[in-house]
Amino acid sequence: MMNSGSDDDVSDVLQDSIIVLYEQILDNKLKLETDLKGYFFGIARNIWNTQLRRKQKTTELLTDYPDDDGLEESNNLLLEKIVSRAFTKLKPDQQTVLNLFAEGTSYEEIAQIMNFNSEEYARRKKYLCKEVLMDLIKEDPEYHEYLRFLK
Repeated sequence: MMNSGSDDDVSDVLQDSIIVLYEQILDNKLKLETDLKGYFFGIARNIWNTQLRRKQKTTELLTDYPDDDGLEESNNLLLEKIVSRAFTKLKPDQQTVLNLFAEGTSYEEIAQIMNFNSEEYARRKKYLCKEVLMDLIKEDPEYHEYLRFLK
């Protein structure tokens, strides 16, 4: 299956999607701006992406890489320092959007939390925030040192 999913994953996502749709109908929160089929597919896609992010985080935590020498670790610390410094230069709302995304919050939930008009705007806002962060990282003088270490 695509995205390393199993048949059980498909069943779980389908069931979770039906539950989300049902709850939205019961709570009068269903706002169809497209056809029902597309809306349902969007719910399923968000649920699957959230599961993939959680699975990826779990896998990263469980993986124990051997420490060949301290160089890789010091490079990682340098990159972490650069990213942290750039992150603090972001506007508070940009930080919030990226933090929510990193925590595995769905675009739909981000839109609700941040009072955005739509899930699509939340998706676009996350992209723009990430671009600003990347520009700030690239402007950092230590980032160029980091790139030299990688060669």
